Amino acid sequence: GTLLNVSVSDHDRSDSLLLSWDEPEGGAKGYLLALSSLGSGTLLQNGSAGPNTTSFWFHGLTPGMRYKIEVTATLACMDTTSQIITAQTSPAPVRNLSLSSDGSSALLRAAWAHGHGQRDGYSLALWHSDSQSLVRNVSLLPSASTFLFDGLLAGSEYALKVSTLAGSSQASTSIHQWTAPSIPTQLRLSPGSSTSLLASWANAAGAAWLHLELRNLLTQKVSTTLSARRGLTSYTFQHLHPGTQYWLGLSATAGSYTVVGPNATAWTYPLSPGNVTLSSAEEQNSLEAHWSIPGGQREFYLVTLREGEDSAPTRNISVGGDNDHVTFHGLSPGQQYSVQVVVVAGPYRASAHSTVAWTEPQAPTGVSLSSQGSPHSLLASWEEVTGEGYLLVLSLAEHLVRNSSLLRGVTSFNYKGLHPGTLYTFEVSTVAGPYTSSPRRISNWTYPLPPEQLTLSNRGHSTSLQASWRAVSSGSTGYTGTLRESKSQEQVRNVTVGSDWMNITLENLVPGRQYTLEMAAMAGPYRSPVRSATDWTYPLAPSGVTLTNTRRPMGLSAFWDKAAGDVDQFHLQLYSKSHVAQRNISVGPNTHNFTFLGLSPGTQYFLKVTVLAGPYRSSSHFATEWTYPLSLANVSVQPGRKPQELHVSWVESGGGRDHLVQLSVAESLSIIRNVSVPRGVTQLDLEGLVPGSRYRVEIISQAGPHRISSQTAIGYTVPLPPRSLSASPVSMAQALAVHWDTAPGHRDGYLLSVLGEGSSAPPRNLEAGKDSTNVTVPQLEAGTCYLVRIWAVAGPYRSLSENVTGCTVPASPTNVSLTNLGSSSELYTSWNKPPGRRDHYHVTLYNLSTQSRIQVQTLSPDALNITWSHLEAGSKFAVQVTAVKGLLEASSINITQWTYPLAPVNLTLGSPSASVLVVSWTVVGGGAEGFVVDVCDAASGTPVRHTVLGGDARGHILRSLSPGTCYSVAVSAKAGPFHASTSNFTHCTRECDALLA
Repeated sequence: GTLLNVSVSDHDRSDSLLLSWDEPEGGAKGYLLALSSLGSGTLLQNGSAGPNTTSFWFHGLTPGMRYKIEVTATLACMDTTSQIITAQTSPAPVRNLSLSSDGSSALLRAAWAHGHGQRDGYSLALWHSDSQSLVRNVSLLPSASTFLFDGLLAGSEYALKVSTLAGSSQASTSIHQWTAPSIPTQLRLSPGSSTSLLASWANAAGAAWLHLELRNLLTQKVSTTLSARRGLTSYTFQHLHPGTQYWLGLSATAGSYTVVGPNATAWTYPLSPGNVTLSSAEEQNSLEAHWSIPGGQREFYLVTLREGEDSAPTRNISVGGDNDHVTFHGLSPGQQYSVQVVVVAGPYRASAHSTVAWTEPQAPTGVSLSSQGSPHSLLASWEEVTGEGYLLVLSLAEHLVRNSSLLRGVTSFNYKGLHPGTLYTFEVSTVAGPYTSSPRRISNWTYPLPPEQLTLSNRGHSTSLQASWRAVSSGSTGYTGTLRESKSQEQVRNVTVGSDWMNITLENLVPGRQYTLEMAAMAGPYRSPVRSATDWTYPLAPSGVTLTNTRRPMGLSAFWDKAAGDVDQFHLQLYSKSHVAQRNISVGPNTHNFTFLGLSPGTQYFLKVTVLAGPYRSSSHFATEWTYPLSLANVSVQPGRKPQELHVSWVESGGGRDHLVQLSVAESLSIIRNVSVPRGVTQLDLEGLVPGSRYRVEIISQAGPHRISSQTAIGYTVPLPPRSLSASPVSMAQALAVHWDTAPGHRDGYLLSVLGEGSSAPPRNLEAGKDSTNVTVPQLEAGTCYLVRIWAVAGPYRSLSENVTGCTVPASPTNVSLTNLGSSSELYTSWNKPPGRRDHYHVTLYNLSTQSRIQVQTLSPDALNITWSHLEAGSKFAVQVTAVKGLLEASSINITQWTYPLAPVNLTLGSPSASVLVVSWTVVGGGAEGFVVDVCDAASGTPVRHTVLGGDARGHILRSLSPGTCYSVAVSAKAGPFHASTSNFTHCTRECDALLA
């Protein structure tokens, strides 16, 4: 035959094929084109083209599908030529391509939706964007829709191309994505100098960029920011402030991912202070340290005062970083000191020392000059004071007799070879460094011998003192004495008695005052060295002692009145029976009140005030008072173990006798419960309350006559859950109607949670008012079961939940079709997938010809078609598709269609008379809706009869025909729009004469 040279192309269209062919030699009257499935051979499309046409488009094809195409050309003289070729449409590219790391630094997950149509497989190519190197090339089956790339570099950008393969054609889609960066580790920040910090870290290759931020923690300002590309592992920050703490933050970035890394803090080294000096201050026994403030910052100065030749630390003082001096008070007189100033910044220090300085010495105390019973010597003595040594001067009538220097540690010096009965003056001064103290002076006589064993005693009396002594051995004519007030040295009385007197009582003295009696033996114009005795009159006890609460929780104030006479000091003793420790305080003689702070709250204290005069004391009666209790702290009101209970707890702040817990309804001020609990109890359960109610709790602490309230705490009882929960579908509205019954008690409202089956999305939450008993949940997915949970809410608390499961009505299938593809025993049903979910489909086929339901099929929820086979030919059928979810159903409308009828068989013709033909036939299969008998004149082909008969007809008599005429007869079976006809049979009516014969 003639070759048509048929070729096919798709012109980059996956749903069409363009046929092209050469016009045969001599031309063609037309062309017939048939396209069928390569696998099943089923005819899918046919078409025709007129003469002078050399191309034809097939549209609406399935991408990636293989087809068989036959092109038939009609030539002259009813001749034909055909050519069959195979072709495949281009595949459709994938849809919704995604490439995600899900936060992983070594994985990328590719996912896509299949494109429409068919495919032979997929090819995946993964490229590293920076190096432009192919990392992975993968071939996958056509059913694959995901792939996981592992072992990738952290913080790197990758490009993925997914190609859909079908035959020699492919369709590609590309996408880019980054892996998440890895976090650098082992971040260290250490000082390099006073103005630099060195930062280092490890494992920095897993990030495209590193961002460093250095912040001055003192000013909270950013000092330096730095962005570095992959691979940097250290950096030195310069030009920083000395002695300053800095914070370094590190983060890693790759594409849209940013991961916050570790952080570190460090200090720069501080600078040392300069010009450290130590010198005398204006106040006695004080030294002042000075220094120059170094540059930069610091936390504080640690100033250490060192004492003595061994420079032992004696005081440590911390001062602020802006100070440049500190004064040390109360130092030892005549002592050698030096100072060390340390600058402190974090863990680092820098120090400097001063030269040595001295405090001014004190004059020696306890200076005495005595003859020791000898008329030719005097012994000078004194008490040791701090210093390098002593300077001694002995003079007679203002004429220097002897000048001596002694080292420290010596406290006496014996002057010998003196004149008896002579008055000498002795001076002693303390020497320390460049300082010499003012001298201590004392005078005494040599010869005669002084009186012995002179004493002065009060014998328990507050207004008298008794003096007594032993007489000298010889040469005494009497005794003379002077009574003085020791403090003021004011002379009170002169006493002269005879040699036979051994004692004397001195009356009308001031209570609690120190007196000194000086006695000497007289011999002619001379006196013996003076003997002296000292004692105090007995003091009087204070009066009007009271102890008053100052309304400060930790303080009590003591008051008292001073009695007549002198007082050295008052001693206050405060104690409590509930505490072992007591307070002992001494105050000056002019003080008449004192406040004790830092006492235990809510405690009863006792006070005794004692007056001291010399070694004697006299005490008052006890006074008592309570400190105020502290209000309770951390009062907490929580729900109890039952909805009718509240659990109250608190923290005792100390003191007090017991607590009163008051409960009231929060919306009113009326107290509904008073409960007393002893001290030591810190919790209480309140029962018999209304569930879901708001309560107010206040706790009163009591101590003696004092009461104090805690802060008010608010709490809720847990509400009871609703009852009889139900959820039912709302007709076809894709909604659920939720109903419940109200439980006893109160509540603020309800919280509902709705979670769809198989859903990874978070539950949908709804709120309802406290008086609500139902709510409609709209906009749900059709044919889906939901878990509905409900809580009653009161304040921050929820009841136990009530759960119920309800399902929405499924959506009915749409666009249902029942198609006859040219078969007498098969019908094809298809429909569109409705929205939402379903358990399965029920597809029911009815035979309308027999009025019976012949088949019911249950299909999966994803099915979209079904083919019915072995059906009766020439019958009318109806189909209905029902979506089923549990007990809920939604059905489509009924769709009808006919199967093709089978042509009648065993057609017979007879002519019983000249004008009659008898036609009969038999039927196979299920019959037909009706039959059509067509009769034509066999010679001319002119139609003679067209008769429509019922489906039960199996024959027909044709009357009033022409005798002796040949007729062509055909019988067609009719079913709906479809026909099936027998071949034409020819038969002749009888001749008239033959009929007459």
